[in-house]
Amino acid sequence: MTSRSSKATARTSTEARAVARTQTLIKGTNGIGTVRKTTLPGGLRIVTETLPSVRSATFGIWAHVGSRDETPSLNGATHYLEHLLFKGTGRRSALDISAALDAVGGEMNAFTAKEYTCYYARVLDTDLPLAIDVVCDMLTGSLILEEDVNVERGAILEEIAMTEDDPGDCVHDLFAHTMFGDNALGRPVLGTVDTVNALTADRIRRFYRKHYDPTHLVVACAGNIDHNKVVRQVRAAFEKAGALGNPEALPIAPRDGSRRLRTAGKVELLGRKTEQAHVVLGMPGLARTDDRRWAMGVLNTALGGGMSSRLFQEVREKRGLAYSVYSYTSGFADCGLFGVYAGCRPSQVHDVLRICRDELDHVAAEGLSDDEIGRAIGQLQGSTVLGLEDTGALMNRIGKSELCWGEQMSVDDMLARIAAVTPDEVRSVARDVLGQRPSLSVIGPLKDKQAARLHDAVA
Repeated sequence: MTSRSSKATARTSTEARAVARTQTLIKGTNGIGTVRKTTLPGGLRIVTETLPSVRSATFGIWAHVGSRDETPSLNGATHYLEHLLFKGTGRRSALDISAALDAVGGEMNAFTAKEYTCYYARVLDTDLPLAIDVVCDMLTGSLILEEDVNVERGAILEEIAMTEDDPGDCVHDLFAHTMFGDNALGRPVLGTVDTVNALTADRIRRFYRKHYDPTHLVVACAGNIDHNKVVRQVRAAFEKAGALGNPEALPIAPRDGSRRLRTAGKVELLGRKTEQAHVVLGMPGLARTDDRRWAMGVLNTALGGGMSSRLFQEVREKRGLAYSVYSYTSGFADCGLFGVYAGCRPSQVHDVLRICRDELDHVAAEGLSDDEIGRAIGQLQGSTVLGLEDTGALMNRIGKSELCWGEQMSVDDMLARIAAVTPDEVRSVARDVLGQRPSLSVIGPLKDKQAARLHDAVA
């Protein structure tokens, strides 16, 4: 039997441990750009960035769950759940949720990716308490009623159909499957018609309870805000819902892993009656935690990141073979992709692929010139700053940084890291990434002889 005094001592000890911890992660100038973080008892993290010069604020909640956390039979559940959290809570109907933000001219939305989900609202700074209350209510109090699941199923099936009607979008899902195969990273975020039709309200509720506890969530807020007020309002909202969880629980750590892609020379074709052939030629890239990602960003910019890039100049400007041609990188916790996209007339697809392959091989062997690298560094620095000129972009940056890296980097530090990339680092990563045998995904009206020849592009 435990004595009353020992119980009181244990309770006091628990309470002492279960206190909010606040840190200043980035010290701004005169309060501008200051990033602070508070971790509440129960593991909920709240990160803010102050920008007193604006009259708006963006509030978001990031969940540490994406389509890669789904089993094959649950494919599409994360995205399905994203839709359902807008359908109503114990305090608000779906109309109440949307009307609350509409009434103050606010914007509210969400997105699902392969490794995270985000719900956010952008409002005038004076309406931030409303945005916090509504979004927190959605995340903690969703009912996920069977009738809502059935109604929203139709909307999601239409979204899948809309994506399939856009081959320029669909080809990227095909390329993910080409590279990853039939596993979580290779399956579409939206799911398929069959998996979405098979999902039930009970299975989605279990998925919700497993992945939306405070240890899996990061609150991010940026704009003309006060950190302590945001913390108090978020804490009150979660306490009202009884959703703060075990006071001794710790936040989940950023993802890690050791997946290494070995895909090479794979070709996947999808016949469609389209006016263009849509192609992605690519190979394994870098994980988002790889220290070489800065050099990879410079390489990607120089190859296909702008109008002066190699691919744009060779494919579009000099030959007029495509209207849209670009390169891109996708970094995950344990692996990554590098790809080149082009949309062209079916009769030109072999010429486009030959030029793209020649450029990749040439850069892998010879590297880029110092002028190209210098121009790419300047372009990447400029686009980084210009991409952070609104509170929504700032909220995305600090929320994703906390969830995916567990740390924050100031804009000045980011610019310095880009500027520090050397030509040798770019040439080294070009050899490592572009020197691999590529794989290929194509959607379009290709004839049998054309399809057979496409394997030559990855030989």
